[in-house]
Amino acid sequence: MSAVEAGPLFRPAGAEDGEQGPAEIESLCMNCYRNGVTRLLLTRVPFFKEIIVSSFACDSCSWSNTEIQAAGRIQEQGVRYTLAVTSRQDMNRQVVKTDCATARIPELDFEIPAFTQKGVLTTIEGIIDRAVAGLEQDQPVRRATDEEVARKIDEFIGKLKQLKEVHSSFTFIVDDPSGNSFVENPRAPQKDEALVVAHYKRTPQQAAVLGLAAEEANETPADSAEDLRSEVLQFNTNCPECNAPANTNMKLVQIPHFKEVIIMATNCDSCGHRTNEVKSGGAIEPQGTRITLRITDPSDMTRDVLKSETCSVEIPELEFELGMGALGGKFTTLEGLLKDIKDLVERNPFSLGDSSTPSKMEKLQEFGRKLLEIIEGKTKAHFVMDDPAGNSYLQNVYAPEDDPELTVERYERTFEQNEELGLNDMKTEGYEAAAAASER
Repeated sequence: MSAVEAGPLFRPAGAEDGEQGPAEIESLCMNCYRNGVTRLLLTRVPFFKEIIVSSFACDSCSWSNTEIQAAGRIQEQGVRYTLAVTSRQDMNRQVVKTDCATARIPELDFEIPAFTQKGVLTTIEGIIDRAVAGLEQDQPVRRATDEEVARKIDEFIGKLKQLKEVHSSFTFIVDDPSGNSFVENPRAPQKDEALVVAHYKRTPQQAAVLGLAAEEANETPADSAEDLRSEVLQFNTNCPECNAPANTNMKLVQIPHFKEVIIMATNCDSCGHRTNEVKSGGAIEPQGTRITLRITDPSDMTRDVLKSETCSVEIPELEFELGMGALGGKFTTLEGLLKDIKDLVERNPFSLGDSSTPSKMEKLQEFGRKLLEIIEGKTKAHFVMDDPAGNSYLQNVYAPEDDPELTVERYERTFEQNEELGLNDMKTEGYEAAAAASER
C-alpha cells in the first residue's frame, strides 16, 4: 500500500479512527512493574500544529497515564495565552500544555510551574482537575502530621473546585517559552475577544533551560548595542600619577528619563591612584540646560546627579560658583557632589600653609560649615546646574510627573558659549563643497 493510500501521517484532533489507528507498544508499568500498553497517536490540532499523544494503560493494576509532545521544533519565539474565562463553555476549550509551560490563575495566586507536569492535551477544566488531584494526593498524611497546613490546602482545593462552576470570571494564563503550547479559539479563524495571544523573545535564562543558550548566543552579533550595555569593557592605559601600566573600565549606563552616559574608572595597582569620569553618550543638545533645585528636605541629598565636564554649579545662598571643567564629569548623588565641592575648596593650596591668611581661613571654614548644614538638611538652599551642552541631569523623584522643587529651563546658547564648545567652526553639512572651493 502506498503512502497516499495509507492516509495522512497527522490527522485532525477529534477525527474518527479510520484505517490508521494509534500505534501500540508493549511497555513496563511503573506502578505494578507488569507489562501494559502504550498507544501513540500523531494528530494535528486545528489552527495550531502537529503533536504526539502518548497514552499508557495497564490491565493488571488499571493505572493509566496520558501525555503529549510537540511533533515540531521549538518555535522562534515564546508564546503567552491569556484567556478571560466567563462561562462554562470556556472550561471546555482544548489546551495543549507542554512540560516547559507555566499555567497561572492570578485571582487565586495559583501557578503550575514549568517541568512539574508532563505535557498534556486536555481542557481548562482538565488542568484544574489535575491540580486538585495533585493537591489531594498527600492530604491524608498532612492531616496526621500538620493539621493546620492540611486545612489551608483543603480551603484552596475548595476554591479551585468553585472555579469550575464559573460563578465569577477569572483569568487563565499559559506561558510557554518554547512556543508549543496552545489554547483553543472556538471562533477560529475569527478573532476571539476573550483570548489574547502574545509572542515574545526568550530571555537568556529561558533559552538555557530549553537547551538553546549556545545556539541563540551565536545568532547575536558580538558587537551589538545590547552587549555593550550589559558588558564592562576594559582597555590598557597609563596611570596619570605614576605613569605605570593600569586598566580603565568603561560601561554604558542608561539614565531613566534622560540618555545614555559612559562611565570610565581607572585603578592603579602601583600607586593606588583612582579616577572616575563620566561622559555623555550622545551629541551636544540643540539648546543649553539650566536646572534649579530648591533643597528643602534631607531626602533631596539622595537624588542622582550627572554633571558633565561643560556644566557649572552655583549655590546662590553661599555666593558660590563652580566653573565648567572643575571636578570633571561626575555621576553621583547630590550629597556626593556637594562633598566633592567641599573637599575641593578645603584642598585649595592657597588656603594652606604659609600661603594662607587668617581671614581666608575663617571664610573657608565658614563656607564649609554652611555647606555641611545644607548636606545635613539643616539649611534650605538652591542648587543650580548650568550646562550649555545640555548633557547634565538632576533626578526628578516624581517622574514622569513634574517635580514641584525642580525647574528645568532650555535656552539658546550665546556665541561665546558656542565658541567654548567648538561649535562655531564646526560644519557638518556642505563641507565637501567648501573644501573643494578653498583648494581652487
